[in-house]
Amino acid sequence: MNPANENQRILVTGGTGFTGAHLVRRLLSRGHEVVVLDNKKGIVYEDLVNLGAEITIGSVTDKKLVDRLVSGCDIVHHLAAAFREVNVPKTLYWDVNVNGTRYLFEAAERHKVGRFVYCSTCGVHGDVKDPPAAEDAPITPEDYYQYTKYEGEKIAHEFMERGMKISVLRPAAIYGPEDPERWLMLIKRVAAGRFMMFGDGKATYHPLYIDNLIDAFELSAEKDEAIGQTYLIADEDYYELNDLVSEIGSVLDIEVSIIHLPFTPLWVAAAMTEAVYLPLQRNPPLFRRRVDWFRQNRAFDISKAKKELGYAPKIDLRTGIERTTRWYRAHGYLR
Repeated sequence: MNPANENQRILVTGGTGFTGAHLVRRLLSRGHEVVVLDNKKGIVYEDLVNLGAEITIGSVTDKKLVDRLVSGCDIVHHLAAAFREVNVPKTLYWDVNVNGTRYLFEAAERHKVGRFVYCSTCGVHGDVKDPPAAEDAPITPEDYYQYTKYEGEKIAHEFMERGMKISVLRPAAIYGPEDPERWLMLIKRVAAGRFMMFGDGKATYHPLYIDNLIDAFELSAEKDEAIGQTYLIADEDYYELNDLVSEIGSVLDIEVSIIHLPFTPLWVAAAMTEAVYLPLQRNPPLFRRRVDWFRQNRAFDISKAKKELGYAPKIDLRTGIERTTRWYRAHGYLR
């Protein structure tokens, strides 16, 4: 691998998605040559092309394509994943998140890639029973996406044992500008002034502003301390849901009323909606993974990343909400 201060050729899978696009822009701004593999163009395709990214529309399940794109790269950042697909066969998740990951590691080993950063998820820890969870907390994935991401971690460890320089990141709840999905519904409901909270609102939530995560990707590819290691990546603080909603209301300058409702009827409704949409082979508007937001605890100890990587989340919650809300308004998602 070239020294960290020299220009490098870097592959980013999932590079036209929300997180991937932010990483691609950062790498291009550093003067690197960036190759992107994604299965769709996304909303930022033209922007990334204009900035100089080499984008190929395809899948990590295409073994020959993966081999061609990995060839000549100094670093691979693997972010591509099957995600938020509800009524699809489990084979889709396995093919992308497990087989596709193996193809990338095999190609990286064959072409002697210097560093490999695999993006997993904090969701491998499931509902955190003893917060905050560190990297050695129990692995208890609660859906097939989380399960297959941890299977990807197992593959990473296979190749670590064979001498590859690999780091694994487990990001918390990512948000920020240019994402019209993750926080839009949340902010819209707060903006309405009445927020329906299913349950007592005391479940914990650990946000991760996109710029802070991109810092972690860069550090993981540069620091020798990161080789062979796994890191939970999140912002400095986690929050109870009641406090998170109140903080968003404060940024929007809205007095928000939180109305508490029982959680169980919502969960049952989500399960029934999934069943109705199953024969239609379409993603339902309400599903159990989405409503679990109200009950699952997400709170993490990021001290390992701070100590070994020098990771320091620079953007706090209030600043992150302000920037995200500004983008939503500028692009017509929010009044």
